[in-house]
Amino acid sequence: MSDTMQSTKHQGEAIRAEGLAMTYAEGKLRTPVFAGLDLAVQSGETVAILGASGAGKSTLLHLLGGLDTPTAGEVFVAGQRMSSLSDADRGALRNRSLGFVYQFHHLLPEFTALENVMLPVLLSGAHVPDANRRAKALLESVGLGHRLDHKPGELSGGERQRAAVARALVNRPACVLGDEPTGNLDEKTAETVFELMLALNREQHTALVLVTHDRRLARRLDRVLELHEGKLRQLAPDEV
Repeated sequence: MSDTMQSTKHQGEAIRAEGLAMTYAEGKLRTPVFAGLDLAVQSGETVAILGASGAGKSTLLHLLGGLDTPTAGEVFVAGQRMSSLSDADRGALRNRSLGFVYQFHHLLPEFTALENVMLPVLLSGAHVPDANRRAKALLESVGLGHRLDHKPGELSGGERQRAAVARALVNRPACVLGDEPTGNLDEKTAETVFELMLALNREQHTALVLVTHDRRLARRLDRVLELHEGKLRQLAPDEV
């Protein structure tokens, strides 16, 4: 099936994995993480992924985000087959259609909050005034309008994570991938950041895929999946 036909067929999907497999090789040692894994996330849908440490949750996010290459299988982002793209085009697709939020904020320490959030917009080819306007508006919407010129070292942990969320969403991506995005925060701050992500998800109709150990937060998403022994299984409400 051509990529054009895939794009038409899955136009309501933000991200899709088909037959995904990952095996790590070290010398003669082969360590399979998972094989034949399928996942489809619709535009605007929120999905939590649970699993024990070492189950491969972060590996799965890296494959979905095109940061790693699967041993087998395909990933489609906004209908485009990642494996068919050059490195440059894959990077452009990531910047345009995906947002990433990690447990550690990964803001650039030498840049202000405003400059950090402007960066993805500039990389997409926008002019500086447009990038400035969009980044400022989003930072104001996450309660950081008074922190635009502060560098990450001058922000609290919660403020840094809110700036990271703004950076992830500034290009209005098809999907945001979060790897324990509230894991380093106290309970109250974690709740604030989580509510913010849900609010922006509803406002922008951006899909949200979160790896989390917090079942209380996971219950509030549309679907909860568990990665166990290389398989994804949807959990019933009373299992979460």
